[in-house]
Amino acid sequence: MHFAECNRQKITIFAEYSRQKMKNLIQQFQTRLKIIDLSFKRYLWKQINWNNRLIAIIGARGVGKTTFLLQHIKEHHTNLNEVLYVSLDNLYFGKNTLLDFAGEFVKFGGKYLFLDEVHKYPNWSVEIKNIYDIYPELNIVITGSSALDIHKGKSDLSRRVIIYKMNGLSFREFILLKYNIGFNSYSITDITENAIEIAQIINKKIKPVKLFNEYLQTGYYPFFTEGNDFYYQHLEQSINEILETDLPALEPIGFSAVHNIKKLLMTIAELVPFKPNVLRLSKQIGIDRDTLLKYLSRLQSAELLFLLYTDTYGISKMNKPEKIYLNNSNLLFALSASNANTGTIRETFFCNQLSVKHKINYHSKGDFIIDNNFIFEVGGRNKTQKQIAGIKNAFIAAGNIEYAYKNTIPAWMFGFLY
Repeated sequence: MHFAECNRQKITIFAEYSRQKMKNLIQQFQTRLKIIDLSFKRYLWKQINWNNRLIAIIGARGVGKTTFLLQHIKEHHTNLNEVLYVSLDNLYFGKNTLLDFAGEFVKFGGKYLFLDEVHKYPNWSVEIKNIYDIYPELNIVITGSSALDIHKGKSDLSRRVIIYKMNGLSFREFILLKYNIGFNSYSITDITENAIEIAQIINKKIKPVKLFNEYLQTGYYPFFTEGNDFYYQHLEQSINEILETDLPALEPIGFSAVHNIKKLLMTIAELVPFKPNVLRLSKQIGIDRDTLLKYLSRLQSAELLFLLYTDTYGISKMNKPEKIYLNNSNLLFALSASNANTGTIRETFFCNQLSVKHKINYHSKGDFIIDNNFIFEVGGRNKTQKQIAGIKNAFIAAGNIEYAYKNTIPAWMFGFLY
């Protein structure tokens, strides 16, 4: 047999192998689609303009990005020959490039390509840019880690992509998902101006304090629907995957760096909330100041920490944060149950929910200043007005109360912002 003929046979065999593998991906996608439930949809559902040719949805592991994509496909795409969902951590991409995969998809009439976990694929930004430029008839939606910095990719996608951020469940969404009781979302202006009326509406349907305590422990990540018995185990696994897989996939860091980042996270979990002494903390971890600040920034972008800054300096990777919190109250119970005191839980919740739509900074008189306008002191039901007396637009976010009075607002109400 001539060499050329042998080579053609090898190419034919490989092409047939690739087509079969792609058929397997299509079957996996369609099987998965059949079991997707449309009864509960995240707050982003009506906010995304799906007509854009390239959309990125970023968010922390476990907040529901994959389900969100499949729900959209199931509700809006009736011709499944034109659409395909695939996760880029699939073994198929060990031997096949994303660019070739997209080319095959378009060749057979594909128009809508949904790519999950893009940060798991090397040089993803370069190939997605090429796909975007080569196949103008193709609409692409990608998802990735919240730590994904699309603007720092090897290929500039910033002029092409529209980015949306998906956060964990709000308290309002938790009530809808678990108890099938729906409420409107409210703006911060609604809440500060009409808290008394809003509290009355909500209290007619539920006991908010009881459900709020449940949410604070096991309500931020949608996987609570799989049962609370293994909730924290599931959450700890997600944290490990973020630290051991997601962060190294986004930026080349070695085993020792991952170890130090883990050590830093666990050290902080035992101290939050606290004003960091950067020199002391860097010595404790065994790294220099600049590396410590860089690791803190990475942990915030991965939505494991929340760094609170004063407005004077703004947010920068090289500025010391004024105060450090875990990202959400569920992480407190998972990583440091012994340190999950009531005050810490309330402040963590407040930072988490307000930061979704608002700029939140440290304030010397109250605990926080929102959008350089609203000042909040977070405390218990007996919190006095002393610290914020005489300050314009100052409020108390109080725990363990059902109704608002004067400028004291139930803390749980800030879980209705989205």
